[in-house]
Amino acid sequence: MTRPASTRPRPFRILSHLGVMVAVAAVMGVIVAGLAIPFAGVLGIGARNVAQSVEELPEELETQRLPERSRIVDGAGNTIANIFEENRQIVSLRDVSPMMRKAIVSIEDYRFYQHGALDLRGTLRALVTNQASDGVVQGGSSITQQMVKLTLVQQADTPEERAAAVDDTYARKLRELRYAIAFEENHSKDWILERYLNIAYFGDGAYGIEAASETYFDKSAKDLNVKESALLAGLVRNPTGYDPTNSPERAQQRRNVVLNRMAELGVIPQPKANRLKRADLGLSPTNLQNGCVSSRAAFFCDYVLKYLQEDPSLGETPEERMEFIQTAGLTIRTTIDQRFQAAADEAVQATVFPTDQAIGALAMVEPGTGRVRAVAQSRPMGSDQEAGQTYLNYVVPERYGDSNGFQGGSTFKLFVTAAALNQGISPYTSINSPDDAAFDLGSYEVCDGEFYQSSEVYAPGNSTESGVMNMYTGTQLSVNTYYMALEQQTGICEPYELAQQMGVELDNPERELVPTFTLGVADVSPMEMAEAYATFAARGVHCPARPVNDITDAAGTMLKEYDSDCTQVLPESTADQINDILRGVMESGFGSGLQIGQPSAGKTGTAQGNAVWFNAYTPNLATAAMIAGANEFGSPINMAGVPIGGAYRNVSGSGFAGPMWYDAMIDIAPFLDDEDFVRPTTAE
Repeated sequence: MTRPASTRPRPFRILSHLGVMVAVAAVMGVIVAGLAIPFAGVLGIGARNVAQSVEELPEELETQRLPERSRIVDGAGNTIANIFEENRQIVSLRDVSPMMRKAIVSIEDYRFYQHGALDLRGTLRALVTNQASDGVVQGGSSITQQMVKLTLVQQADTPEERAAAVDDTYARKLRELRYAIAFEENHSKDWILERYLNIAYFGDGAYGIEAASETYFDKSAKDLNVKESALLAGLVRNPTGYDPTNSPERAQQRRNVVLNRMAELGVIPQPKANRLKRADLGLSPTNLQNGCVSSRAAFFCDYVLKYLQEDPSLGETPEERMEFIQTAGLTIRTTIDQRFQAAADEAVQATVFPTDQAIGALAMVEPGTGRVRAVAQSRPMGSDQEAGQTYLNYVVPERYGDSNGFQGGSTFKLFVTAAALNQGISPYTSINSPDDAAFDLGSYEVCDGEFYQSSEVYAPGNSTESGVMNMYTGTQLSVNTYYMALEQQTGICEPYELAQQMGVELDNPERELVPTFTLGVADVSPMEMAEAYATFAARGVHCPARPVNDITDAAGTMLKEYDSDCTQVLPESTADQINDILRGVMESGFGSGLQIGQPSAGKTGTAQGNAVWFNAYTPNLATAAMIAGANEFGSPINMAGVPIGGAYRNVSGSGFAGPMWYDAMIDIAPFLDDEDFVRPTTAE
């Protein structure tokens, strides 16, 4: 609450303030709390010079909003991580217990509500006490003056400005008092006390009374009792020296000083103070972690921050956006479902160990919305490479996680299938697909009617069966020669562009827009593949993957909503047909042993022994499972002969990545709505 501006004439107000300032200066050689300005320095200053100095100072100190921690939460409001520069949560004075308010006033400025910007009586008392003790034992600064000093330090942009804010000089103290006078004229006492309690540092990384209450007692400031209030009130004088977690004896002594002072002032009865002084500190310390490393969903959290750093509405540069996130007291409501996340984590960790020369990863995306429901990988977040820790996020695209990705293998065949169906090729069209087929690479059309420039002949070979195939059998058996022949009919351009439209971040045509595109030579992340396959599940509607629902500010006001930005990139009939083909993979193909009690469709993939995939989906959840060989630096390696998860494995999509997908999905399936795919209308 702001006080009405004074109606007294300006000259009268200035002389009134000067009278106080000059009187104090003349009597004791000080202006404010430091009590350290030599007599000679002050006595040599005339009233006219003091008046001129005051007139030259700004009338008011503009207070900026205090930095406040932001929270990343799930849809139900459960905290996933706290992000901050300073651990502070701003609270109103009414949300601070009355006893805490009385305790801080008792020990720091007991006449706070009776005097103005400067407590002349308190300053004189402090001077006498300090002179008798031959040192600074008691401060003479009012709470208003202390708040000004803390504000100047808080708002300093450079080391020089911070040094000036605490410099023990006449100029600094005069400026500080001038600002204090302005605060007293323009704001209520309650407003000043509220800001003081929110800006003060209480030690152990806790800024402001709410964070301090949580840090030391695991409760809100509104619930502090007398004993707890006395402890916290005693910390502001020396938060490091009296830190109860490091110096409990000194903290207890200081708390008892506050209790004695409260009894002396009649705030509490002396017998009660005596009883409380015998009690222990009653700490219930909590260590609020800053950032994603300690989060239960560390790499999802990291993905959220990288995603928001690309949002221009949060600042002009990524650095400004991150600073805004760290200081604005935001609530970032994300798309994660922690039940899904727990199931994904458990499945990945049971399959691939952190120190293995391989990465296990799962990405889950909701069809029709793009909401990312889980991000899991086998290497935990951290810097201890010997323990398998890493900061590389292998699940998300490179721009969000710094991993280059891994070849997608046969999971790319579905983009050729989609192009063929779009072009009117029947899913039942037969193509002879022998194991020894050879393909002239120069016969593959790229974009704009051009053909791939090569005179080479490529003979891929099949890893399963050969013979006459159609889209159903060729897909269920993942027949390489069938898809190389089908791509000759569709050309490379449309499958390539469809993959891009469905969320695969292809940006190197020289390496990717090639005849072997259908065999998955492009590097890709699990998130991109989950997003692409979610497009099939959503009947051709592509929704970019997004980890955030909305952001509200500290007051609960909506700042931004992240709505789904979906586009129909495939005809419904094409998507329905693909869903039916891939449903066959799960019912009678490589995924037949991975039934989860929900209608599902999926595709396996193997990329030259470096990565295996199982991308599968229900009508309401698409999940990409990947296991890829990678050394401690994240570079791809061959998984042949490498122990993974404590054993030597058959590195196939259905035999390795498929069971990891199943282990996660069998726990998630009960939470999914009962839906089914739309059957295609294509006749044989």
